[in-house]
Amino acid sequence: MRKIYIDNLRNYTILLLFPVHTFMVWNDFGSRFYVWMGESRLLSTLIVLVNPWFMPLLFVLAGISARHALEQRSRREYVKQRARKLLVPFLGGLLLLVPFQSLFARKFFFEYQGGLASHWHYFFTHLTDFSGYDGAFTPGHLWFILFLFLISMVSLAIFCILPQLPISLLPSAGRTKGKAAAIPFGGLLLLFLPVWLMYYLGNFGGFSLGKNLALFLLGYYYLSQDSVLECLEQHAGWLLPLWTAVTLLSVLLYYRFAYYGDLWVNLVGWISILSLLVLGRRFLDKPTAVTKYLNRMSYPIYLLHQTILVALAYYMARISLPLPALAASICIGSLLLTLAACHLLRHIPLLRLLAGFS
Repeated sequence: MRKIYIDNLRNYTILLLFPVHTFMVWNDFGSRFYVWMGESRLLSTLIVLVNPWFMPLLFVLAGISARHALEQRSRREYVKQRARKLLVPFLGGLLLLVPFQSLFARKFFFEYQGGLASHWHYFFTHLTDFSGYDGAFTPGHLWFILFLFLISMVSLAIFCILPQLPISLLPSAGRTKGKAAAIPFGGLLLLFLPVWLMYYLGNFGGFSLGKNLALFLLGYYYLSQDSVLECLEQHAGWLLPLWTAVTLLSVLLYYRFAYYGDLWVNLVGWISILSLLVLGRRFLDKPTAVTKYLNRMSYPIYLLHQTILVALAYYMARISLPLPALAASICIGSLLLTLAACHLLRHIPLLRLLAGFS
């Protein structure tokens, strides 16, 4: 049975990318962006509010969804669906969307005056740090889709060998095997440890294949179980205050000291994910018109949003406006333009396929 709260959490997390990527235009992380208008500690700190969990949550939700999908379709059907939904849009986006982002980076930082064709050749023949902020090759925001496809294929092999994760893998879980519900609440909190340790496996500039594989597997094996989620709900009385406390501490540490340690970030991210699943089950488990709309549109929105946002930011950078007005214009304007583009593409068969419409 389809879990409505999973859809809603996924959809609203994707919408959150608009303010996050807008604020990246003023980040003070030292990594710049495709268009960068200077440092703002306030806007960078707002990113810290959600950065530990908003992309990791998508991998956990994907793992939960994989459990439900494999209960309804064969492994072969699952592979075909993943290839159509993930691999095809990734390749299409890599050819048609991401080069535009690096084009605007070259224009903004290096005053590039050439055309798109020349830049497209440059994009696919120059390799530097994979950020694309210098115009060279990058998967851009499509790293998530590539990682999800690779993780889905690797995980499918793991599921064949290990249909149910033995509970005895956790020292605190006792001798009961085969039942995720047997994990005590403290054990669920400690599951951030494999996430943190696997962060260093297949890490490409902070984008970790290992960490996201761990999150996907934890979603599949544990957080897809109603009994586990009921355990979390029973402890919501101090889980949610704990989430609030660690999030505020993260913001304070970053605002005062720019502190951003890996162990702390993964702990905060895991506590955040558990809390959001509790809140999602409690408040977002009813279908609405917005749910139905975003279920169709959220994936194309993800594909298109950053290219459109970067292009808009490039042109908005020429306009003299106070920072709050400029940030709001980029955020809201890119959302509206992305929605308009999605509605246009859904009527063109080939582009509809490349955009990943359901």
